[in-house]
Amino acid sequence: MGCLMNILWLLLGGIFTAIEYLIASLLMMFTIIGIPFGIQTLKLAGLALWPFGKEVRSGARSGGCLYILMNILWIFFGGIWICLSHLAFGAILCITIIGIPFGLQHFKLAALALTPFGKDIVES
Repeated sequence: MGCLMNILWLLLGGIFTAIEYLIASLLMMFTIIGIPFGIQTLKLAGLALWPFGKEVRSGARSGGCLYILMNILWIFFGGIWICLSHLAFGAILCITIIGIPFGLQHFKLAALALTPFGKDIVES
């Protein structure tokens, strides 16, 4: 069932979201300072490409000072807007019963988009 849902996700806009994250990631990686942020955007692209059957978990290293600092910088430099856009799409999709599974995937992306440093994507 998860494979079918992932295919529907791709056809209904997931591929475009993943491509946008991939392009943003490549643009961020042009500078040395942007490389860690580009890696986190690649993480978002991977989850946006195939979200069903995956779970976002805090890693053992997520409480470190560097990860907290990088998450704060991420939030101030655009992470909050990415999170809010996924929350809005999730709320819109959850209006209908058919859209609820897709809305939940946007909520999963919103949680990762708010603080991606120190988070791991694992198979559930």
